[in-house]
Amino acid sequence: MKTHTIVIVEDHILLSQAIASLVDSFKDFSVLYTCKNGKELLTKLKTPNNIPDIILMDVNMPILNGIETTEIIKNEYPEIKVIALSVEENDVTIIKMLKAGAKGYLLKDVEKDILELALIETIKNGYYHTKDVSNILINSLNDDDSGKIQLKDREIEFIIHTCSEMTYKEIAEKMFLSPKTIDGYRDNLFQKLNVKNRIGLVLYAIKNGIYKL
Repeated sequence: MKTHTIVIVEDHILLSQAIASLVDSFKDFSVLYTCKNGKELLTKLKTPNNIPDIILMDVNMPILNGIETTEIIKNEYPEIKVIALSVEENDVTIIKMLKAGAKGYLLKDVEKDILELALIETIKNGYYHTKDVSNILINSLNDDDSGKIQLKDREIEFIIHTCSEMTYKEIAEKMFLSPKTIDGYRDNLFQKLNVKNRIGLVLYAIKNGIYKL
């Protein structure tokens, strides 16, 4: 008997069916049902028997998109873990989904083995990200010295701004600094915190209480 239930929220029917078939082929997972958008999902979740362990959530959907839906689920159904499954791979979209409460972010062309691993790890550890983001997250969680890193007030302010939708140029204007100085803050923090990109800064901020979800 399969032990964990999955719900798929995807507005393309054929793709939804293909993902469902794939998930049903995994040893410990079965698809409870599928939905075409966030509104349909939230209606389903009002019935206790429709509460899954994990939701595979598309980002761009009509009526109620994945980001808005994930934030509602985080607040109203905190026991449900959401993994984004999207074609979007830009920093801004990933950051929005992480801030909304997603426990993982996968691209739709993900290999079958990675999708199964993502489901297993999310059940086991509470989160899963693709290789690069996962390494950043694991480093920020497991680095024994991470709590000893001393950040200046302006560095903390900069990190908080990176958790927004502002561009680096807009952050520079907000902090009354030149773009060149902001680039210096960014590069120094990449090195100091052992992260590779803006997503790494956001994950560090979330996991170390600098930015509150």
